[in-house]
Amino acid sequence: MDKTSKVILGLTQEKDRGLIKCPNRYFTDLEKHQIIREYLEMKATKQEIWEKYTGQKEEHGQLLYWMRKLGYDVGISVKSPNFAYMAKKKAAQTPAEQSFETLQLKKRIAELEEELKDAQMKAIAFSTMVDIAEKEFKIPIRKKFNTKP
Repeated sequence: MDKTSKVILGLTQEKDRGLIKCPNRYFTDLEKHQIIREYLEMKATKQEIWEKYTGQKEEHGQLLYWMRKLGYDVGISVKSPNFAYMAKKKAAQTPAEQSFETLQLKKRIAELEEELKDAQMKAIAFSTMVDIAEKEFKIPIRKKFNTKP
């Protein structure tokens, strides 16, 4: 058997077995660009590209990390059907439904702000009441946090 090897992007490919071995997982930026370009131009998945260059089955988001790091646009992917479904679902609402939802949310925000003001006023009133009681009766009411149980 012919056991000649050739180096492709830092990888060793043995002709007799057809295997690609990656002695280390470190790629130069030029090699990363080549791998990403191949992924973007081919109709292969990330896992297939990763397995081709490293021999490992799972890529654990490494290609996406490289794409972000090297400045590739990683917006909505055409290869993933979930993103297209989500975009259609968001666009399905009419402007009337959106304005009704915004009105409801603004009303809810106003209600929550009123409740917050009431709670703050109650806290101030309680604190003032405790201060007055401590002065009049000359007894400590508030718990001292630095005492040992």
